[in-house]
Amino acid sequence: MNDTSKTPVALEDLHNWQLYRDADDILWLGLDCAGESTNTLSSLVLQELQVAIDAVVAERPRGLIVYSAKESGFAAGADVREFEQMLDVDDTVKRIDEVHSLFARIENLSFPSVARVHGFCLGGGLELALACKHIVADDGRATRLGFPEVLLGIHPGFGGTVRAVRYCGAPAALDLMLTGRLVDARRAEQCGLIDRAVPTRHLDAAALSFVHKRQQQRTPGVTKRLASHALARPIVARITRNEVAKKVLPQHYPAPYSLLDLWQRFAGNPTRMYPEEARSVARLLVSPASRNLVRLFKLQEGLKRAIESSAKQPTHVHVVGAGTMGGDIAAWCALRGMHVTLQDRAPQYIAPAMQRAAGLFDRRVKRRHERLMLGDRLVADFDGDGIVRADVIIEAIIEDVEAKRELFSALEARARPDAILATNTSSIPLTDIASSLNDPTRLVGIHFFNPVQQMQLVEIISSEQTDEAVVTRAAAFTTAIDRLPLRARSAPGFLINRVLSPYLQEAMLMLEQGLQATEIDAVAKSFGMPMGPLELADTVGLDICLHVGEILGAAFGGEVPQSLRGHVSAGRLGRKSNTGYHAYVNGKIARQRLPRSRSQSGAATADIRDRLLLPLLNEAVACLREGIVDNADLIDVALVFGAGFAPFRGGPIQYARDRGIGEILFRLQRFEDQFGSRFAADPGWHAL
Repeated sequence: MNDTSKTPVALEDLHNWQLYRDADDILWLGLDCAGESTNTLSSLVLQELQVAIDAVVAERPRGLIVYSAKESGFAAGADVREFEQMLDVDDTVKRIDEVHSLFARIENLSFPSVARVHGFCLGGGLELALACKHIVADDGRATRLGFPEVLLGIHPGFGGTVRAVRYCGAPAALDLMLTGRLVDARRAEQCGLIDRAVPTRHLDAAALSFVHKRQQQRTPGVTKRLASHALARPIVARITRNEVAKKVLPQHYPAPYSLLDLWQRFAGNPTRMYPEEARSVARLLVSPASRNLVRLFKLQEGLKRAIESSAKQPTHVHVVGAGTMGGDIAAWCALRGMHVTLQDRAPQYIAPAMQRAAGLFDRRVKRRHERLMLGDRLVADFDGDGIVRADVIIEAIIEDVEAKRELFSALEARARPDAILATNTSSIPLTDIASSLNDPTRLVGIHFFNPVQQMQLVEIISSEQTDEAVVTRAAAFTTAIDRLPLRARSAPGFLINRVLSPYLQEAMLMLEQGLQATEIDAVAKSFGMPMGPLELADTVGLDICLHVGEILGAAFGGEVPQSLRGHVSAGRLGRKSNTGYHAYVNGKIARQRLPRSRSQSGAATADIRDRLLLPLLNEAVACLREGIVDNADLIDVALVFGAGFAPFRGGPIQYARDRGIGEILFRLQRFEDQFGSRFAADPGWHAL
């Protein structure tokens, strides 16, 4: 917003809001949270907004435009840091009711009000915008709107469950609130969430036009409104509930089900729905699921803030190895704005990676000219010409230490002296690879997980030789491509693979002992894992699992399951070969005619669950004791975002604490007596 033609209006003792009057007697109310890079609706910000609205009403303007003075965006929603204080349901209801009253004042202003949105407009920030009579938004790539509250175990609570449905219709509004997905400005305009999406240069003019012309508020069409009719709501709710149940269970994630119940019961009566929305959110906030999800969110944000920005941001990435991992790393880096060159030993090995990249770009980018730009940023580079220009060079070839040594020796000779030399090895200690380098301090691990486009975590691996500045730059690169960097010490298997390996191998042993793959995986999924251990092994690749298992076996003892060796020797490598522990058709587990499984008693199911989980928990504690990462919080955030450990349980260490360390140790002892030393409790448990 250009303030040069506007006159400030005094707002006494307000630190987060600023008010201007323009020559046409229109007020511009700007949010600028003091000392923060991002706007959030903290209790103080909302209290000050009440005072600001008093001033706006007293000024009796022609209209009001609400905007953000931050470059980052409009507002990111409520201040999550305050959620931990909301322990009493009745007190939380009272606080939310006060926000409802405040937003109702804005909604009922006697003059036009317009939210001028750029960047992110999320959760409570979007609910504030919806309280205005109109919303105009910048149609640039940075603009994203949505309700991500479900990812924190709650649903919209500042009136969003009423206003979003009013403007979008129930199907579109429920989809946004139940999934937490974000939409760009054009999609938001299409569904009725906002009035107009315009280029940045027209944003002020668009906002002013809604004040000057006093246009009618947007409303959904008749078809969209029908879904909220009293006769249709039970049907729509049942269909939607069944779709939600395919993804999450109510005992794990109650928020989507609470939202559907709220909408089904009260959508026809907004007067009743506002207070019921407040009570529903207040109850969810004190649930274990929400507490754990909020904690993980804060840990995730803490990891991002802990990374110092590199003085020189990388722009050119060179990836060596165009297999599944290398090709997908290259595609993701291009998608996030990097210029990428992709090298392999022959052009025919690069072509499939380029095809997969084109598919990713088609799915993620809707505008044709932007897809063409992405295609220009990702270049096949058989001769490795990009090496000399690259800021970051990532090796993603086969897991063979001699091959990696030979490659890095050649890369060091051609790379710029300041280029990051990184390996994507999943398990080989860095010192084993760095022995071929003249300067081993340059080598760092940047370990992605499969599938690259979905897994948020990237392990940043350092050895005692790695230069600390190189580690910092590698972590900064990871944040630059919108991934979550986790610093870990180089050791066999690093963190994620080492902790996952005994979990996967115990599933394989149970299979060899007569249990069915489907029932083993079903128990893990009922615990809250996104997929079972055998499906996960197939997804990682059984050849990779075998390689990691052999490295960990050599380092820590233990035998690799014979079924794993048998599958790999027969070429059954999992999803990539369409067969492994499961058979696959088009990437999905094929339906099979299986013998009727014997029904499992509750005790038998609990034993399967604990045989899977306890080795994972035990190894996590061992990694903590050995200092692979600095603290237990990092173990939790790593296993959730890097391995899919059930988020609502807060991570393996948090789950163990919630369940009780004494009970965990009792179960480990029982299994050690029954199955042997692989269940022996790690000494690190006593420190917890």
